[in-house]
Order: sequence, then structure tokens, then C-alpha cells
Amino acid sequence: MSSSFHKKPMTNKDLLADFIEWLEVEKGYSPHTISNYKRDIEHFLSSTPKPVLADSLDPLFIRSYVYQLNYRCKSSSVARKLSAIRTFFRFLLREKYVQHDPFSRISMPKQAQYIPVFLTVDEVFSLLEEPNKNDTFARRDKAVLEVLYSTGMRVAELTSLNMDRVDFHSGMVRVSGKGKKERLVPMGEPAMDMLKDYLPQRLELTAARVKRGHKPEKNALFLNGRGGRLTTRSIERIVSHYAERAGITAKVTPHALRHSFATHLMEMGADLRAVQELLGHASLSTTQKYTHLNIDHLMEVYDGAHPKAKKR
Repeated sequence: MSSSFHKKPMTNKDLLADFIEWLEVEKGYSPHTISNYKRDIEHFLSSTPKPVLADSLDPLFIRSYVYQLNYRCKSSSVARKLSAIRTFFRFLLREKYVQHDPFSRISMPKQAQYIPVFLTVDEVFSLLEEPNKNDTFARRDKAVLEVLYSTGMRVAELTSLNMDRVDFHSGMVRVSGKGKKERLVPMGEPAMDMLKDYLPQRLELTAARVKRGHKPEKNALFLNGRGGRLTTRSIERIVSHYAERAGITAKVTPHALRHSFATHLMEMGADLRAVQELLGHASLSTTQKYTHLNIDHLMEVYDGAHPKAKKR
């Protein structure tokens, strides 16, 4: 992709196409992530007064563009857009399309500290017990909830999980995470038991799919009512449905179960780096948000138990 071999001038559209290919092939990003990058870069390129390669972008234009972002968007959106643009220019530098990054000196907006939503242990147990014999896909849904909480995997990781990635003998599951990076995660005995209980239903769904004249889904672990791979949206609906039935007032998503997994491990004294490995975080700083939750928990325990914690 290096510019030394180009036989025609590269337009902004050409540069974006090369960038998207790099995200797909070399970085291995998910279609959803790539779509977000593409949208943010297209917005930026549509605002540029001339092609990026024509000349250095005017610093006045850069400042004006960032000012408009800050005026129109929330700080989290501004941070995401600027991050995408910086990644774009790092790619252009790497491929020698440009000589410098005009956004290198632009400061990222300060972010409000994000405290992830998580459930108490009692709430999680109530959620896991909610699917019952009256639910058509109770065995599947119970397995979905158990696996999410037992492994802390992302919803996209769960939907992409294949049968051959679960080792029922060792109790381990091989998870394909962001950037196609793989990690081994232990799965608790209850989750394994629920998976084994679900497998006969999986066979039923597959048989019904074949009977309707479709090819069987041989790889996917979790199937929908038509025998195809379960989608992230379907899993979100499953989690939300049972949380509402369990009387949990907070908005419960698959990611809330991931946060609950990490938070409960930290509360029980798990090592931060071990939690990082289990979650598949590239940076320890991403995992460190759970230390704040853990400190809050410790303070709560201290205030409730220590005789000198509060004035009588």
C-alpha cells in the first residue's frame, strides 16, 4: 500500500479505501468498529477544503474543525472522532502518504469518569434463575446468561463462539477478542452444566433447520429459533427480558454482566492483572476502573463493620 508505487494521484476516497482495508486485514477490527471509523473519517474528509495529500492542512482549519466538534458533540463523541482521525493519520504516515500528522498537537477533551453499570451478586443470581420451563428457549437462555457471567466475555465474543472452542473436559473456552486476539478463559461448573443441558436443544434447532431445507449451522454454539447463529441484538433482548422479569430496575445489558464479572472478582480479592487477562484488555489502565469500584466496596464494608468508622 506504500505511496512509492502509486501510478495515479491518490484522492481522499482512495486514502479512505486503503485505510479501511488496513483496519480489516491487518488490524482485524470488527465490522461495527470499522463502520464507526469510516463514518468519522468520511465526516472529516468531507469538511477538508482540499485533498489531504494536496498540501499540509491549514492549522486554522484544524482548530476550526475541532472547535465545531466541541460545539456540536458531547466530549465522548469528540474524543472518539479525534481518535479515529489520529489513527487515520498514523496510517497515512506509516504508508508515507503524508509527512506529518496535523492533529498530533490537538489535545483530547477531558472525559467524565465512567463508572460501569454492574449488578450485585444477589441480582445476578436472581437473573440467572429467571428462565424456567415455561420459556421456549429456557435451556439456551440460561446457558447464555451463565456463560456471560462466568467468563466475562463481550457479547460479540459470545455470538462468534463456535462449538470447537469449548473444552468440556478442562472447563476452558478459547475466546476470539478484539483484533482477533485469542485468550483462554476458565468457565465455571454451573455454566458448563447449563451448556451441556442446552446441547440437546441445539440439536433440535439444527434438525428443524435442515427439515426446512436449509444448510445446518455446524459451527455456532448458540442458535436462534431458526437454527442460525444468535445475533448480538438477540442476546441483548434475552438479557434485558429476564432482568426485567427478575425485577432489576437498572438497565441490564450483556456488558453489565461483563462488568459484574470483573467487579465481583475484584471484590473477592482477584489480582488486577489476572482480571485484565480474563477480560482481554490490551492495557491495564482499562481494567483499573474496577479498582475504584473495589475501593468503594471496601469503604462500605469498613463503614459497616469497624467500630470507629463513624461517629456514634
